[in-house]
Amino acid sequence: MERGGTRSPHKRRRKVLIVTCVTLVLLIVIVALSVGLTLRQGSDKFQQTFIGRCEQFKGDRSDCQNIWGAFARAYVGRDPCQVPPEAYDPLIAAAPFIPACNRVMFWSKTKTLVHDFTKKRECFKTLEQSLLGSVLDGLTWCGKEGSNETYTTGCPGWTDCDNNPVRSFWNRASAAFADVACGDVTAMLNGSISSPFSSDRTNCMNASLKDLEKELQNGINYGCKEVTESRIQECSSNEEIPCGACW
Repeated sequence: MERGGTRSPHKRRRKVLIVTCVTLVLLIVIVALSVGLTLRQGSDKFQQTFIGRCEQFKGDRSDCQNIWGAFARAYVGRDPCQVPPEAYDPLIAAAPFIPACNRVMFWSKTKTLVHDFTKKRECFKTLEQSLLGSVLDGLTWCGKEGSNETYTTGCPGWTDCDNNPVRSFWNRASAAFADVACGDVTAMLNGSISSPFSSDRTNCMNASLKDLEKELQNGINYGCKEVTESRIQECSSNEEIPCGACW
């Protein structure tokens, strides 16, 4: 999952690609967005933000302290480009994801649209609506060798190195979130870019989506639909439309 720019002249006609599978329904919605990272200054403030968000979600300060400890151990004192996804395994174990059959939604480059939809309708649940996702959404963090501090500035960017703390967390959390998915699963991808699956406008015949079909495991059937952004927005604001009828 990736984590702004000029408004598209085709904004109202952006398309959503919906991919379906036998045990998983992969709904791919394609829209262009801009997302920024919120930087927090100071190790103490970052920890307060983490625990505060955790408490708001969980209502258990002592457990949130334990979760913070598991989180910090993944990256504190380490080279910020040497934090692999598996470093977060103890964190995932401390705050495991809860299965949400038929409600899991993944996204790529459609964050605003997806979260506007899931905020208004309880049809689906994204990673950012889980405990760990909600706590760390929009934050930047890293450690440094020989230091016990958490840094929120001067950290490597998403593409600066593969094993930076933020990228590794979201990769590991996404995999763990996918592991507990069951039934139908939905994904929204950006149909306004040339390759929705890999990184201008496109449709279900796009080569990158064919690559996605090949990536699916045996026993998972693939299907794709094109849906306009305006249709998703209509479903967001009209609860009389059943979730399954949105696309």
